Amino acid sequence: MEIFTTLVGFIALGASLAHGKVYSDLEQLGSAKETYDFVVVGGGIGGSTVASRLSENPRFNVLLIEAGPNNEGIIEIAVPAYYQNISSTYSWGHVTTPQIGLNNRSLPYDQARVLGGSSSHNGMVYTRGSTDDFDRWGRVSGDSSWSWKTLFPYFLRNEKLVPPPGGRNASGQYDPRFHGYSGPTSVSLPWGGPTDFDLLAIENAKHSNEIRFNLDVNSGKPSGLIWIQSTIGNGERCSAAVGMLTGKVRERPNLTILLNTQATRVLPSNESRQLDIRTVEIVSVSSGKQTTVTAKKELIVSGGAFETPHLLLNSGIGDKNELEAVQVKSIHHLPDVGRGLSDHLGFLPLRWTANDVVRPVDNAIAFEEWQTNRTGPLTEAVGHQLVFARISPDAPLFNNQSDPAAGPNSPHIEFTFRSQGPETTGFVVLLTPKSRGTVKLASNNPLDRPLVDLGFLTHPFDLLAIKEGIRMIKRWFEGPAYEGYITGFLGPDPDVLPEQEFDDALKARAVTLWHPVGTASISPRGAKHGVLDPDLKVKGVQGLRVVDGSAIPYVPTAHTQAAVYVLAERAADLIKDSW
Repeated sequence: MEIFTTLVGFIALGASLAHGKVYSDLEQLGSAKETYDFVVVGGGIGGSTVASRLSENPRFNVLLIEAGPNNEGIIEIAVPAYYQNISSTYSWGHVTTPQIGLNNRSLPYDQARVLGGSSSHNGMVYTRGSTDDFDRWGRVSGDSSWSWKTLFPYFLRNEKLVPPPGGRNASGQYDPRFHGYSGPTSVSLPWGGPTDFDLLAIENAKHSNEIRFNLDVNSGKPSGLIWIQSTIGNGERCSAAVGMLTGKVRERPNLTILLNTQATRVLPSNESRQLDIRTVEIVSVSSGKQTTVTAKKELIVSGGAFETPHLLLNSGIGDKNELEAVQVKSIHHLPDVGRGLSDHLGFLPLRWTANDVVRPVDNAIAFEEWQTNRTGPLTEAVGHQLVFARISPDAPLFNNQSDPAAGPNSPHIEFTFRSQGPETTGFVVLLTPKSRGTVKLASNNPLDRPLVDLGFLTHPFDLLAIKEGIRMIKRWFEGPAYEGYITGFLGPDPDVLPEQEFDDALKARAVTLWHPVGTASISPRGAKHGVLDPDLKVKGVQGLRVVDGSAIPYVPTAHTQAAVYVLAERAADLIKDSW
């Protein structure tokens, strides 16, 4: 991190600082009183996308409120390879409750608190998921317009596929038919490669009956060995704050961005027979000054899978009995607020001995290359390749467990692998968990952190499925292409260790992929379960809509940012069509 502190002060990033109505504190908003048609709470993918799209219409006056600071000028956010070194200043600092399924371990949980939200904080992998994932949204919501067919044009509208950093020829590593080329979100393939290690995987896929090469993970059929696509443009992270809130967007006279300001409650806007909520109570992070803002048309909550239910619960919208237990007055009994949390669980590391040597990167030289021309190893975050795979329907776990996948195009397992010289490491991720968690209030103080229970490994399927995933990656490295390269498996091995010993090892090493969804899920109009109607309006409430990952009913078989982008793009059209 020393290189950050010595250079961050004078490095000129690709995007210049905007000089529009971007206020760093609530005091500045107070001196510029305006009336807003739409107030958007949360500057992550959902909020940034909706604010950008709504303010395209000069008749709409839009206020975007973000609890964290500006994203601009922060070097560790801009450099892709530094994503694991981002300062805790830009995180909410969540820690989960003790996880019963992980032998009571609590996990730190990095949810971003900065403009751009988790897209300013994540590993930038851009995977959409399967056609079946999105068709299930339609089934769950009772609205078939939520489907892959309907949403695919929104993927294209949002995306701008650009050449890899440095401009190498990436033909043969993606299918151009499935991409957009003029959207705000830059997507690219890796700067480097194919390396010798990459080519081993390509060769191995030719001989595998289980994992074949897949030209494009974003075709709607993601299973197979794939080349990673990432939200990186010109060698820099392209977050929602970069792509959706460009300098020109920030200078729109009808868009105001208010930073370092936390929403504490949403409030009824007037006395009427039906609950009407278009007012939000906000507080300055620095001074503690508090005020309210009311939208003329709609209040749009985009706080993410933790902060959105936290805000609704603090406002008295949730399970009446649970709210009263923490002395929060219930104004609308909606029991599923904060329930249904699903997230991807990963297990690391798996280790193999390998016939290879370490190829170290000189960080100072690499940083100079990035600073000079935005190329080099620092333009990459998580490697070159991934594998998505389905567990065989003949696997023993399906003797007693139903298949939770949305359909035959949805993989159950993701795994990554990386050469580290004399060792190769692997990371197995469960994409289709049956376990569910919750977000609840710790107290009636809206500034207290919520109680986040991921519920990891509380359903027996998940542990069994992770074991099957490990067996799959073992078989992968037993393929003929790795003969002489992979020389042994160091484990942990579910087929060698006693069951309890392996289970304890897994629980000790299980981690989150930071892909939470489902805590304010869509459901059919008129249904007593769920939180949102198919148009993303809060059930039984006028004027209040939710646009973020909390609305997604099942975690996609993908890294979740693309799904949230497409949800928000369509939401923007739904909102425009309403007015």
